Amino acid sequence: MLPRVVGVAVVAFLFAFADLRAGARGIVAARACAPRPAVTARTITTARWVSGAVVTEYFPVRESWFSGRLVRAPGLRGRHRADWLYGPHGVAMNGEGLGRDGRFYHFGGSYDIDWANAAGAVTRPCWNGRWTGGKPAWLAFGWRNGRGEVTFPLTRGGWSNGRAARYVRSPLPLTFRPGRTRPQPFWRTVATEPRVIPLGSRVFIPAYCRTPARGWFTARDTGGAIIGFHVDVYRPPPRTLELRSLRDQKIYVVPPGSAGRAKLPRC
Repeated sequence: MLPRVVGVAVVAFLFAFADLRAGARGIVAARACAPRPAVTARTITTARWVSGAVVTEYFPVRESWFSGRLVRAPGLRGRHRADWLYGPHGVAMNGEGLGRDGRFYHFGGSYDIDWANAAGAVTRPCWNGRWTGGKPAWLAFGWRNGRGEVTFPLTRGGWSNGRAARYVRSPLPLTFRPGRTRPQPFWRTVATEPRVIPLGSRVFIPAYCRTPARGWFTARDTGGAIIGFHVDVYRPPPRTLELRSLRDQKIYVVPPGSAGRAKLPRC
């Protein structure tokens, strides 16, 4: 699955330019990711408290947050906002979204297509939340202005970054589908690093005591940027776009098969 970018920190890299032979004219490849470090934290095998954890959130993105022109998308009926479909915070990046019609939709691939930065050059996600060519601006296709930069049509008319001078075709087929990608209910599951917090673990997060979860979640998902003592809470989309990240949190982990303490923590 393509990585989620909510809360991701972005830095610029020097480019190592090369021709991209996938068929998208004018796009160039970028520098490779830094080596991923070895996992130093041991797998949790007995119920215990963990200090210094990072807690983030992920959720379907609302179409109402976006401003692109309504366009048709392969696999979907009707029209939807272009940047909600293909932009860096849209369905293609986050995996799923909530349409203006109140229905859920998700990206069906291809997951092998690259992303383009604002200048139209290829940029790829890394394990540490950074990108090889700077932050993404669009999937590696679409409209380009006279300078070769990414632009897209707006609902109110005009363009986001100057009128388009050409259109780069997608090098791979793209499709969307109705419905959600994850069968898990909201406020019940978290994504974890399975080599540290095994899938199936119960996780208590005191900072979430005032949510419907009452602090307790089950580890049932993973993510490319979920490393070490990092948990990502799956929640309903907020009314407005919120990027929440809590650091230095104390959480309680009960791995599968662990009896835990006689008395589990509670709110």
